[in-house]
Amino acid sequence: MNFLLDGPEIGTATVLLAHGAGAPMDSGAMNAIAEALAGEGLRVARFEFGYMAARRSGVRKPPPWAERLRPEYLAAVNALDARGPLIIGGKSMGGRVASMVADDLYTGGRIAGLVCLGYPFHPPDKPAQLRTAHLTGLKTPTLICQGTRDQFGTREEVGAYALSNRIELLWLEDGDHDLKPRKRISGFSAADHLQTMAEAVHAWTKRIAQR
Repeated sequence: MNFLLDGPEIGTATVLLAHGAGAPMDSGAMNAIAEALAGEGLRVARFEFGYMAARRSGVRKPPPWAERLRPEYLAAVNALDARGPLIIGGKSMGGRVASMVADDLYTGGRIAGLVCLGYPFHPPDKPAQLRTAHLTGLKTPTLICQGTRDQFGTREEVGAYALSNRIELLWLEDGDHDLKPRKRISGFSAADHLQTMAEAVHAWTKRIAQR
């Protein structure tokens, strides 16, 4: 398995990130996320699910159901063989898949936590099709970084969900699914939100790694 690595060889922790459904591990958004996290002293490892890796060879495959990607995420954890505390997660679908395997890894002592960047709580314009059933009893310490106007789950919508008390939420004002705000409306830039996200992930990681 191929990984893209950023940050110090031995950081505060290693953060393993999977991409979203439609863009690869080296998309602009993923590059910016990795750079921001690495800037906070975290070791960042990115990988691709098989369907996305196949696109690099010209084989156009649609993303499978998230549940079917669970074995691939576990394979990435095994292949990485990280030193020190390991946080798993990803952007959008990547974070969702990570959340499906997190508890088994956490109870087995293999990871310290889970971080989701723009969690897809429901498909756009389909707020009744929730993807939260497994989040109600989640045991793994979790940080979800979400834009307040994310079409996959706004602040108002998520506030009504029954989520595990192990889940912490970082709300980024006016952020969309890529955490990007409209500066003329919010006063924040995309760089501002990325820095806030990275600082929050770093502080949260240090806290949970000491438990």
